[in-house]
Amino acid sequence: MALKDRIQELVDAGYTKSKLAKAAGKTPPAVTHWLNGDTKEIKADSAAGLQALTGYSSVWISEGRGPRMAVPSGQSNVASAPMGLTQIPLISSVQAGAWTEVIDNFQPGDAEVWLTTDLRMSNHAFALEIKGDSMLPDFKPGDRVIIDPEVPPQPGDFVVAKNGGNEATFKKYRPRGAGPDGGMIFELVPLNEDFPSIRSDAQPLRIIGTMVEHRKYRKPR
Repeated sequence: MALKDRIQELVDAGYTKSKLAKAAGKTPPAVTHWLNGDTKEIKADSAAGLQALTGYSSVWISEGRGPRMAVPSGQSNVASAPMGLTQIPLISSVQAGAWTEVIDNFQPGDAEVWLTTDLRMSNHAFALEIKGDSMLPDFKPGDRVIIDPEVPPQPGDFVVAKNGGNEATFKKYRPRGAGPDGGMIFELVPLNEDFPSIRSDAQPLRIIGTMVEHRKYRKPR
């Protein structure tokens, strides 16, 4: 379900555009853009305002996941957690491969999907969707990982790296010691043994960022 459909559900529940706009801290034309599909993401603070007005979960409103309705206080069997206020763009592997070049010019309209998180991370963080089987069984196609370019990798961490082509690859980081020039030689290791490892002394490799969050989904979206 797209954002426009979720906002339409709020309208169908009896909330006018003006009421939704006021609760979200937006103007009525902004709500119209949501309904038309012209704007495909909603900020976390706006979603929180809509939750306060309608009772619909801010996570469901912003990301389309989880239960539609927020759990009333006192009825939850889990501890409450701070609502995520950081939004991370979900980008393609091609965009990730050129991330250091495009990051400063990246605008909200450049990503159709934004993930909300409560983790503290740099303004340069981004998200990728797992493709292929090279990282099975831990990372399945459709899983999403959040990457922070400002977190240096440690042995055993999972990283996104550029492998000489236009696209980025997601693998396990394994340092192999200093090379002749003093730089660290490292290996990118797939978890699926049917796929080969690649080494930085055999082909050009550049670490783009380190995984800080992994999201698994029970069903394909």
